[in-house]
Amino acid sequence: MPTYRTLFAAGLGLLAALPASASTLFMGSYPDQLLIFDESKAAVTGKLKLDTGLPTSMILSDDGKHIYVTTITTSGIEVVDTATRRIVSKFSLNDGVTRYRFWGGAVDPTGRYFYTVITRFDREVDRYKVSKPMYAVIDLKLQKVARTAEMEKEDEKAAGGYRSALKVSPDGKYLYLFGDKILILNLADLKVIDRIDLARPDGTDLENVGFGGAIDTARTPGQYVSLFNAADPYIHNKMFGVARFDLNSRQFAFTPIGPAPAAMAGLELTPDGKQAYTVVTNGTLGAKRCEFWHMDMTTNAVVDKAEFPCRSRFRFGMSMDGAKLYIYGASYDVEVYDARTLKLEATWDLGNDTTGAGMVAVE
Repeated sequence: MPTYRTLFAAGLGLLAALPASASTLFMGSYPDQLLIFDESKAAVTGKLKLDTGLPTSMILSDDGKHIYVTTITTSGIEVVDTATRRIVSKFSLNDGVTRYRFWGGAVDPTGRYFYTVITRFDREVDRYKVSKPMYAVIDLKLQKVARTAEMEKEDEKAAGGYRSALKVSPDGKYLYLFGDKILILNLADLKVIDRIDLARPDGTDLENVGFGGAIDTARTPGQYVSLFNAADPYIHNKMFGVARFDLNSRQFAFTPIGPAPAAMAGLELTPDGKQAYTVVTNGTLGAKRCEFWHMDMTTNAVVDKAEFPCRSRFRFGMSMDGAKLYIYGASYDVEVYDARTLKLEATWDLGNDTTGAGMVAVE
């Protein structure tokens, strides 16, 4: 009976690795698809073909009804209905003479407009003319770029380039860009009205320095909670801490916690907002070390740490119920860790190479 015992043991291990409240996970995959992964079965149960190309980012709407997928092959946007698991809208911005390059973005509360940072390439007789980085408003109904505004020179680095994290305030008036600084734009004229000296954590070899993304957003409507770095004005020592933003009032509170590590991922919050997790890396190449950090958000203190095997590139995520931590991306699998013990419980085979588009979890 050795085979049966092995399978039975593996089955128990698999069951232990399943979240108490299973969800459906969406993940980008090469060359042009989304994987639909059922946590309760620990298996890929479907795939969505993306006609506009390779997925690079996914943004879950605040009401959880739609996923906005950006693609790089033809600079496209495809909209997934999370209830039916079907693509309900798709278009490409590129045409015969003009191309665009953008990465992620943010959707306004009405679902009509998509905000991003964009570069335009116009084909001329003997060359392509490349624009400066621009703030852009993409009309999802008319399926075209509706407005643009050139980025000021001082903001090009501060905005964080293509991979900056963006968020629209619930009242639709402001756009937040989280990069080397936090820029706040008035969406009526796409002008920067405030610059805050808080930086997203450095994220060498981490693909999700975009502050956790859709899962965090869904758990804290109207509020943005994540890790940031700040430097004192005298000797410029970097400190990391937790910042809590009220997106409508533009007010925020920053609580320093300790010296900033070499690299840190975004923050993943449990549903009650009391516990949080991040990934910290120190060193490079063969000397690189990766750790989970467990934080108590009621005291803003690090309460536990645990080292885990580093990958060269990866993303960090959490199950909807906050019980499991996921290491995934740029690979064919998902490593599942118990959030309470920080121990590896299982490895889920995806059978596909995933992109850096991230993970979106829905009920």
